[in-house]
Amino acid sequence: MESKLRLGVIAGLGRDCDKEMAGIAELGLNTCQIACWDPLLYTSENVSLLKTASERYGIEITSIWAGYSGPAVWDFIQGPSTIGLVPPEYRAMRVEVLKKGADFAAAVGVPSITTHAGFIPENPSDPLYVGTVDALREVVEYCRRLGLYFCFETGQETPVTLLRVIQAIGMDNVGVNLDPANLLMYGKANPVDALDILGPYVKGVHAKDGEYPTDPNNLGCEKPLGEGRVNFPMLVAKLKSFGFDGALTIEREISGPQQMEDIKQAIRILMPLL
Repeated sequence: MESKLRLGVIAGLGRDCDKEMAGIAELGLNTCQIACWDPLLYTSENVSLLKTASERYGIEITSIWAGYSGPAVWDFIQGPSTIGLVPPEYRAMRVEVLKKGADFAAAVGVPSITTHAGFIPENPSDPLYVGTVDALREVVEYCRRLGLYFCFETGQETPVTLLRVIQAIGMDNVGVNLDPANLLMYGKANPVDALDILGPYVKGVHAKDGEYPTDPNNLGCEKPLGEGRVNFPMLVAKLKSFGFDGALTIEREISGPQQMEDIKQAIRILMPLL
């Protein structure tokens, strides 16, 4: 019998953990990813607060979305030189920050960390490619020793490039957090087709919607789920065909009251697909 997928939402570390988990439960959801961009928040106090709150409300934390220090410009002009482990000047620092995120995840009892690796070059002979893979291998090996998965969030690289990197790393604790909107917004792939390449590696999914870019300098627009180009009925069915039985984690990257309205609309669309 086919197992039912779970549904969740992105929550932030550094906020009131009890209030965050209570809000997730009020939405009728039972999973979340915890996002953190400030390594100073990886404290023993936050480990305790997060574990207590998640257990109180019955919320499963499926991954720690681990950000990093230094600049990160989310566009096509400055993005390649600022995001992830690709820029050499930030690489060593970010490797250490990701290790701290892994330590935090292990302490909380979360099975994986997730992050953007950056605009990984398509040419495997590019020195930036080689250096990025070496740095990623170090992080993945560290996660492996802690019993964790390391998950690439899709977006800045083509699916073929990501598959090449996964195979180059050569470890069995590497997965993909599929963000279908990012694949569109970065102009890298149709997300349903991308599963033909990445499907066996998908460990998590961001339920987010968007459009292809029409401005060569800037990403495509994020949209409320159901109003963009992602075909969620086809996407979810194809995920299941690859044996995916994890969580769809709703992400809506705006703030204010409209964010909650869009999250509720996403829940209405996704519940029947689980």
